[in-house]
Amino acid sequence: MPSEFGNKLRVSIFGQSHGKAIGCVVDGFPSGEEIDFDALDRFLDRRRGGKNKHSTPRAEADKPEFLSGVENGKTCAFPLCAVIKNGDTRSKDYSALQYTPRPGHADLTAYFKWGENADMRGGGHFSGRLTAPICIAGGIAKQILERRGIFVGAHISQIAGVKDVPFPMIPEKKMLDEISLKTIPVIDDGAGERMLLEIEKARMDLDSVGGIVECAVTGLPEGLGGPMFDGVENRLAKAVFGIPAVKGVEFGEGFHAAKMRGSENNDAFYFDENGRILSKSNHAGGILGGITTGMPIVLRAAFKPTPSIARRQKTVNLETCENTEIEISGRHDPCVVIRAVPVVEAVCALAVLDMLLEGK
Repeated sequence: MPSEFGNKLRVSIFGQSHGKAIGCVVDGFPSGEEIDFDALDRFLDRRRGGKNKHSTPRAEADKPEFLSGVENGKTCAFPLCAVIKNGDTRSKDYSALQYTPRPGHADLTAYFKWGENADMRGGGHFSGRLTAPICIAGGIAKQILERRGIFVGAHISQIAGVKDVPFPMIPEKKMLDEISLKTIPVIDDGAGERMLLEIEKARMDLDSVGGIVECAVTGLPEGLGGPMFDGVENRLAKAVFGIPAVKGVEFGEGFHAAKMRGSENNDAFYFDENGRILSKSNHAGGILGGITTGMPIVLRAAFKPTPSIARRQKTVNLETCENTEIEISGRHDPCVVIRAVPVVEAVCALAVLDMLLEGK
């Protein structure tokens, strides 16, 4: 299935934005792992919309119901299935779009592939709504990793060109926890306020903006992964690209490394007081040759501006085969980046746990 990833830990996402429910099936969680449901609810709430003018007004409870895989508050060795019922849907907002695909959205490519058979109300299976079940699975994976001393955290690196300060070379758990509690998950609160101003300008202009999320994974052992096509970057990039609106992923210095000299980009090695080999810097983002170095993994995901904007746009009429224009109504985020931060954490946690369970 295309909406599935993982090797030892198989994650499958199902449902449509305006269907009866959305959910996930996860096969491979270690058995006997306790789930802190209050912590999971808090994690899901970070992604939930309908809380302020900077996100979609669609207000869903996003309270998961576990149908299998959990017994007495612990994973029980069998596939975990969780669903979230959709409640606050307004499908009539999308009736006018049946034959007029939104520019920048998957409406047109879904039509190319399935004709009129795809349920594209609210974006259908392509919708950011489907990131809620990703966060159920990823939120549980984060808890399992934390018991093993591995921590996954992210912040907004930039929105509309307004930049936050980057993570330090080794982000502490305290910092990651503090960022997760913020309405705008940034390190520099002043930068967060300037980001909100840019989002509001775009919203008032019937437009949208994009941005970048930076994610770090600390506590990983060295030697995880493999070269060529199954390396750590490959596995993480595949998972991150599954998030709607992601158009780019980079590790460490990423594209900036193309502007550096080898003497600047190379990370000098040294033995620490415990005899462990570490590096003086982390331009590699914790990965060399597809294998972890023991330094934190650092990646950044670029999100495009929300394609559903209220401005008049040019498109085509699939029924009459004529050029036309549309004005999109409905409820949409002027910027998806704020709500995307926990989603990036979720997919990274799932990909890392999958590799750890493989023992590679």
